[in-house]
Amino acid sequence: MFQAQCTRALPRLRSNICAKRYLSAGAATDSSQTTLRRSYLYVPSSSERMLQKSLVSGSDTIIYDLEDSVAPSQKETARKGLVQFLNGKHADALPHPERIAVRVNAIDTPYFREDIAAVVQTPAIRSIVMPKIHSAENLDAVAREVVHASRLASIHERDQPLRFIASIESARGFWGVGDIAKWKAESGVGALSALLFAAEDYCADTSILRTPSRQELLYTRSRIAAASKAFGLEAIDMVCINYKDTDYLREECEDGRRLGYNGKQAIHPSQVDIIQQTFLPSEKEILRAAKIVQYMERSHQSNLGAFGLEMSDGKGGKEMIDSPMLKQAENIIRIAKAAGIKIPSIE
Repeated sequence: MFQAQCTRALPRLRSNICAKRYLSAGAATDSSQTTLRRSYLYVPSSSERMLQKSLVSGSDTIIYDLEDSVAPSQKETARKGLVQFLNGKHADALPHPERIAVRVNAIDTPYFREDIAAVVQTPAIRSIVMPKIHSAENLDAVAREVVHASRLASIHERDQPLRFIASIESARGFWGVGDIAKWKAESGVGALSALLFAAEDYCADTSILRTPSRQELLYTRSRIAAASKAFGLEAIDMVCINYKDTDYLREECEDGRRLGYNGKQAIHPSQVDIIQQTFLPSEKEILRAAKIVQYMERSHQSNLGAFGLEMSDGKGGKEMIDSPMLKQAENIIRIAKAAGIKIPSIE
């Protein structure tokens, strides 16, 4: 029953990905919204066929790519084609701008400046995925170019500020990930919203040998996730390159979610549904969270700050629930409600 409920909720997410934040007992009134950004699907901008298919994609975020998936000889054609696609006859059929991102070319390439100019002049683009960010100074360079391009185009202010997503894909970028995560843009330029881990580039730079266990990347992934959360950013996990093995993809998603990632990159449309399903709390997690939130409300009414919750293993044990576990439960409930999943009422 619960799984069917989750499945029915997914189509609704594709047209309405925002939901009111769930408020627990004792919380102040909060009008903020939770936007689910679990899947980030790359779409090669050089492929007209893939651009057309993106119009019906259910991915939370679609990254129109001007970088790795586009051959050097096709860079200019891909950029012009993407701008025409986003501004042309398909404009009414496009995903909501909150779901649209563009991965531009790196700051040390001859394509960077024109890519940024195209982004600035395209209102449908809300997010820039910036590859090969090795330092906070690299982000300064991106922000300066956004300002420069805006002035050239006589754009004084966008309706919505740009979201910058910094891609960590080198030893240097990883070493300075804390400084990158706390970067702030000048007022009006935009804001850093997420860190993204590009595992294949990182392994190439560091000579790390990839294995199916992912053990060699545990420290890297953990630190990037922690840096993201330390500065209020979303954490986007690496691509699963074995896109034909759905069991392995699900395992890698579960692994990333345990590490604290909010979502994951996808290189094939077939990966999207598994990513989006896996980056939701399970039935068991939601039931436990609902118990914690509702029992804590009763404890607060009795002037108690903690209570004992029966373990679900059937052995009769109890776990002590206090404020940190309440915060964890609130996060689970918030995500579940954003996905349209009904929260059970505990007797």
